[in-house]
Amino acid sequence: MASAPTEEITGSFVDPVLMNAIESAVHGSLAMANISVRCVGVSAIPSRDQGSITGMIGVHGDVTGFVTVNVSQATAMDVVSALLMEDCETLDHQVIDGVGELTNMITGGIKKGLTGTPWAFGNVTVPSIIVGTSYDIAYAQGFKYLVVTFEHVNCKSIMVHDRLIRVATSFIRL
Repeated sequence: MASAPTEEITGSFVDPVLMNAIESAVHGSLAMANISVRCVGVSAIPSRDQGSITGMIGVHGDVTGFVTVNVSQATAMDVVSALLMEDCETLDHQVIDGVGELTNMITGGIKKGLTGTPWAFGNVTVPSIIVGTSYDIAYAQGFKYLVVTFEHVNCKSIMVHDRLIRVATSFIRL
């Protein structure tokens, strides 16, 4: 399922190059698992992530910063189950590793989408995974921040916050 046109959701504060790279990366990464998402929000202001699992990857080159992917436990288990083609019924090392791989896939897609643009980066770190809900990620001033929120449309969860996937970039050009 395609998301709403970017113009309907974004404003002038959104860098269209970053937005397009994030959207393409998320749709491309999840299509491999036959998962449909739709873009439901965009922000240039950092806020507390609702999900309980966050994958984080550092990027560096002409641009440095981070990419984070935040999901609920229900979405993590659903996405990893689809990627592995086997049921994941508990939050275990396999699901946590799977969120790391999802973060890797999305970051790789963003990297590809930004090639040849002023936001291009050449190197990425291995993913780190944060599990829990009582934390904040602080972002330094001067970074270009963008978070795009997607709804996992074929998730079985009835609570909206359990269907959200938030992908954030925090970049600064060197």
